[in-house]
Formats: sequence, structure tokens, C-alpha cells
Amino acid sequence: MSDRIFIRGLMLHAYHGVMAHEAKVGQTFSLDLDLTIDLSNAARSDRLAHTVSYDQVVEAASEAFRARRYKLIEAAAGAVVDAVLARFDKIAAVRITVHKPHAPIAATFDDVGIVLTRARKP
Repeated sequence: MSDRIFIRGLMLHAYHGVMAHEAKVGQTFSLDLDLTIDLSNAARSDRLAHTVSYDQVVEAASEAFRARRYKLIEAAAGAVVDAVLARFDKIAAVRITVHKPHAPIAATFDDVGIVLTRARKP
């Protein structure tokens, strides 16, 4: 299936990270979501019931990302993927990129982050 819904640049302030100051001050993360979903019915019907609401996906992702403090953004991303797959049965797979633009690295860099892809179990 090649149909996708995408959400780019979802900015969320959270307290993830290994360092003590990350837990105290927090930082803004940027999330990109790619949702694999069959959109053929929605394309024909023009009905929201045949797709998923972007607003509800953002709500589920935001709640899962902020629900607790994670040391690793891998774990925070995993919580988002699990929440989206649990809440939206029409979504077959989720790819999430978590950008951590203020990672405590003693170097100059454009971007750092992780990418997870998870598919629904048959």
C-alpha cells in the first residue's frame, strides 16, 4: 500500500533526555509522522469516516510523547507509535522521526534524532 498521511514539524516541549538539565528545563522536539493507510474509500467518498482525523492523530501523538519523562527519545517515539496504532485501527503502519535540535552534543550540527517504523501485526 502506498497511501500515506503525513504530519511534519509537530513541535512539542518535553523533558526527555539523560542529562539532569534536560529533566529540569526541557526542550522543544520536532516530530514527523508518516501514516500508512488505505485512502481509496476516502478518495471516492469524501467522508472523514473513511480516513483518520489529523487533529486526533496529533492529539494522540502529543499526549503519548508528553505522558512521562523518557531518558531516550527512542522510547518516547515508541510510545507515540504504540498510541497511534492502538487508537486508529485504519492505520497499518507508522513511521516517526523525532528531531532533537538542542541535543547536548559538544559539536555544531544541523539535526540529530531517530526514526522508528512499526507496522500493525497481522
